[in-house]
Amino acid sequence: MTDTSEKPAAKSLTASQDAASDEAIALLQSLFTRAKAQGADAADALLGESESLGVSYRLGQLEDVNRSESRDLGLRVIVGKKQAVVSTTDHSKAALDALVDRAVAMAKVAPDDPYCGLADPDLLLKGEAPDLDTYDSHVLDTEALIQMAAEAEDAARAVDGVTNSEGAGAEWGAGRITLATSDGFANGYKTSAFGVSVSVLAGEGVAMERDYDYSSKRHLIDLDSPADVGKRAGERAVKRLNPKRVKTAQLPIVFDPRVSGGLVRHLAGAINGQSISRKSSFLRDRMDKQVFAKGVRIIDDPLRRRGLRSKPFDGEGVATAKTMIVDDGTLKTWILDTSTARQLGLRTTGHASRGTGAPPSPGTTNLYLEAGNQSPADLIGQIKAGLYVTELIGMGVNGVTGDYSRGAAGFWIENGEIAYPVTELTIAGALMDMFLNITPADDLEFRYGTDAPTVVVEGMTIAGG
Repeated sequence: MTDTSEKPAAKSLTASQDAASDEAIALLQSLFTRAKAQGADAADALLGESESLGVSYRLGQLEDVNRSESRDLGLRVIVGKKQAVVSTTDHSKAALDALVDRAVAMAKVAPDDPYCGLADPDLLLKGEAPDLDTYDSHVLDTEALIQMAAEAEDAARAVDGVTNSEGAGAEWGAGRITLATSDGFANGYKTSAFGVSVSVLAGEGVAMERDYDYSSKRHLIDLDSPADVGKRAGERAVKRLNPKRVKTAQLPIVFDPRVSGGLVRHLAGAINGQSISRKSSFLRDRMDKQVFAKGVRIIDDPLRRRGLRSKPFDGEGVATAKTMIVDDGTLKTWILDTSTARQLGLRTTGHASRGTGAPPSPGTTNLYLEAGNQSPADLIGQIKAGLYVTELIGMGVNGVTGDYSRGAAGFWIENGEIAYPVTELTIAGALMDMFLNITPADDLEFRYGTDAPTVVVEGMTIAGG
């Protein structure tokens, strides 16, 4: 068992309501002064602070308690058209002096990068960051988390047919991001996270089946009840008992919301500025062309209140904004940070993402496929024979060609109804064709960071036994 101490750090995040502390900003700015004195032309720095507490619980017994606190700092130094990034968790003066020395020395000998540099100052967030309500001041102690995990597992094990448990978990965390640049930007935001999960088994011997459920939210009040999470996990496991094999066919496939977001993530990878600038995407020539079925809209919204990936500015300080990625089936933009935008002769879309150990790179925030007009039952009701997918296995997706092939499990559809569980299948197609033949249902929920409703994709290949 790891450290169970709940004594907060001397300057605990939960004790401060500041989105960005003056102390943190002053610390980052002091690094720029030293870096410029040694020959740096520009610099930026990120300070990530976090604290968390989590428990693991199985078969009625506490298994583990994990407590962590971190204060990780990353400095990027730019000398001409060269850059280097160095990070540390040691904030002593000697360590920070050495950090700057190493970063400048590394930058001076780094290969030229003609596209590196800070973001255009005109694009940076000005003034106070908008409040996106991403921080909940509730702090959960060990006993509260144990109670949540126990409630989830008890509810799952109470489902008739559940025979074993892989365990339940509950967690709480808080974090703060502070970003500063040598050209004057300095701001930050706080986040919180609450989660509960459980995984159980149904059946006996070699006929056992596993399933799970979880809930993760920024605010405790929004979290699904542990009992509901457990009940859903148990019911899903039992429904998968006694699966059948099916023959190879080309039929419609319905993707459950637990897996449909994967299709949106494949789009995000294909339109990422790095893939486009390297000409390694199957969508590299598809800007302003139809890539999805008519009526389909895909949106990235970093400003959604309480969103799991919401942020007022990106990893370069650029103000974020709601972005229409696909409108009426037509691709409208790439996902760009400053570097990839410069390579493509474009303007950053405010999608720079970064940690403390590497330069910024493009990444999405709260990305989602907009809901359609028909219920899942109505869409399934129109299918004479097909597959309802609840689990995907493996990573058989080629972002260069768009070829798609993954292991799958779920349920067979007959005459518009869910008929029986199936397993040991492979589903295959081409992402370009899949996107053009996608129909979303009306059951969109924001649960995963990248979200989609139930979707139907026509004409995919189902390879069975």
